[in-house]
Amino acid sequence: MSDRRPRAAWRRHPEPSPAAAPPEPSDGPSVIQATLYRDGRKVSSPATLAETYRQLREHPDGMAWIGLHRPTEQELHSLAAEFDLHELAVEDALEAHQRPKLERYGDTLFVVLRAARYLDAQEEVDFGELHIFVGPDFLITVRHGAAPDLSAVRRRMEGNPDLLALGPEAVLYAILDTVVDGYAPVVAGVQNDVDEIETEVFGGDPAVSRRIYELSREMVEFQRATRPLVGMLHGLMAGFAKYGTDEELQRYLRDVADHVTHTSERVDGFRQALTEILTVNATLVTQQQNAEMRALAEAGFEQNEEIKKISSWAAILFAPTLVGTIYGMNFDNMPELHWAGGYPFAVVLMAVVCTSLYVVFKRKDWL
Repeated sequence: MSDRRPRAAWRRHPEPSPAAAPPEPSDGPSVIQATLYRDGRKVSSPATLAETYRQLREHPDGMAWIGLHRPTEQELHSLAAEFDLHELAVEDALEAHQRPKLERYGDTLFVVLRAARYLDAQEEVDFGELHIFVGPDFLITVRHGAAPDLSAVRRRMEGNPDLLALGPEAVLYAILDTVVDGYAPVVAGVQNDVDEIETEVFGGDPAVSRRIYELSREMVEFQRATRPLVGMLHGLMAGFAKYGTDEELQRYLRDVADHVTHTSERVDGFRQALTEILTVNATLVTQQQNAEMRALAEAGFEQNEEIKKISSWAAILFAPTLVGTIYGMNFDNMPELHWAGGYPFAVVLMAVVCTSLYVVFKRKDWL
């Protein structure tokens, strides 16, 4: 990509006549900034896309850097017609929700990146999506989401004209570096969350399971953002010789690849740690539930023992009560009512019954 050529040399379709020119887009808030550079220095900042096209045609040795945020279909189709962007890449940029990837369409590279930022207040990771079109004399960024902030990349590149003079690929690598560097605060925030979760797990916090699950889902998204980058950057490095990439950019890209590899390994470690923490938490919850069940069983057993004792004494006391109640009716025709030995017999009978019941319940271990 480093062999810079005039626009007429690489355009697949001839420049349209004024009558056949694509309709000028309605430049609104989706166009963040359009800037024309020449030899690494800012030439102008056109107010509209149409003006950007015109000035770039007037300066075939210049470079246009166009930044958009959630562009309209009309704006993207205007850019596609002007810079000969592939329809599949344009469709991806319109729909968003793409996984990180790198595709080459002729002289144009199409790159999809997933940026991330850590929100301290919510203690969660917010992901953004960035689509980049890189051509011989243009770079177009299409941002879906709050991250990343590319204004800092512009200031950085404009402050280093020698690097910016290397062309659109230099800007691409600077954006890659910014996105990857943006992962560092996320990694630090997630590490802090993992430490807090470990404390909560062993502290018996009942809400920790939900937090583990939510953070695990974020780590899955983080993996999807970082893991493909490793292969993408190695793919770019493999094309150094073929596309004559500047040596400075080669060193730059290798450094970014090292950071991506380190971040990807950290994210894999976080996900593994969360899986283990979730297992430990499930074990602790099971142990706690078993302890509660055992305590309930013991309480039930003790209650059952008390009920057996109460029932036993109630049965023992019921026998003399029954005998005394029957003979307390004083009916004239009751048997043994006028028997001289009736009272001693009744007392002995009650004593025998009570003693028998006591012995029976004692043997059954109810008393």
